[in-house]
Amino acid sequence: MRALVVDDSAVMRKVLTGALNRADIMEVDQAGDGQEAVNAVQQKDYDLILMDWNMPNMLGIDAVKAIRALGKKTPIIMVTTEAEKSRVLDALKAGANNYVIKPFEPATIVGKIQEVLNKAAGG
Repeated sequence: MRALVVDDSAVMRKVLTGALNRADIMEVDQAGDGQEAVNAVQQKDYDLILMDWNMPNMLGIDAVKAIRALGKKTPIIMVTTEAEKSRVLDALKAGANNYVIKPFEPATIVGKIQEVLNKAAGG
């Protein structure tokens, strides 16, 4: 399995990569903003994307829309401090599959990863 972690914080990318490793996903690419994420998705196929909302160059929500416009069905989990219900709904409407609010417990993100991957596999 291959995942893409998108966050402008190198520390958060490291934390999320660790969570993916705990979910038995060892092949992890990283992007520092939404535009880098869209570029990466055009180059490779991913089984999962973890996407921050607030980033320079292109917001995560806009990257989700761009990835969906490319016809990519890759499951996307928004991982963000944007906690308002309207933001959660906006992300889901844009094509995100799930949503985790920072800060989070490692077990929470691992559980969401497993839940989204099981659903994508038809489970």
